[in-house]
Amino acid sequence: MFYDAIRNDHGFAVDPIKAIVAPRPIGWISTVSAAGVNNLAPYSFFNLFSDNPSYVAFGSGGRKDSLTNIEATGEFAVNLATFDLREQMNASSATVPPHVDEFELARLTAVPCRFIKCNRVGESPAALECRHYKTIDLPNDDGHVDDFLIIGRVVGVHIDDRYINDGRVDTAALKPLGRLGYAEYATVENVWRMRRPA
Repeated sequence: MFYDAIRNDHGFAVDPIKAIVAPRPIGWISTVSAAGVNNLAPYSFFNLFSDNPSYVAFGSGGRKDSLTNIEATGEFAVNLATFDLREQMNASSATVPPHVDEFELARLTAVPCRFIKCNRVGESPAALECRHYKTIDLPNDDGHVDDFLIIGRVVGVHIDDRYINDGRVDTAALKPLGRLGYAEYATVENVWRMRRPA
């Protein structure tokens, strides 16, 4: 099949593109509001885009609390969503008013970061402390903007020592979650190596 991605005339009940661009890592974004309220939300449009310096980016459909907080404070943390934390990650995705603390809602421990003022998820085996670099508007065909790309520079990295073996992070042991299409997820457990050609 082929469909026009501008007209989105695929004919399915649900857009299939997220089932094709998969698995996508989940950016479990923690922020704090200008009033001091913790916020935590998962974003499946997320990835790492460079390594020295490291920049991450996530897409927000609408101007959500995470984006409002990041633009107010200039900071956010990315917490690793894992298989063991899948229920808490899902609980933190609930649509709630800005005064609700999703750490409490999902029964997670808010732990202070080192370089930034927002908290990270204490139960998560890894977290990235980030400073806001830029927000890019993603307009639709008529110029209306309801989607945003938020880019942050990583300034600090937390890794649980239990997942470091011989100077390497054991990704399979972490069991990070990936988002597929629809309501489907995947877990990274089967890891293999392939070297680039010389």
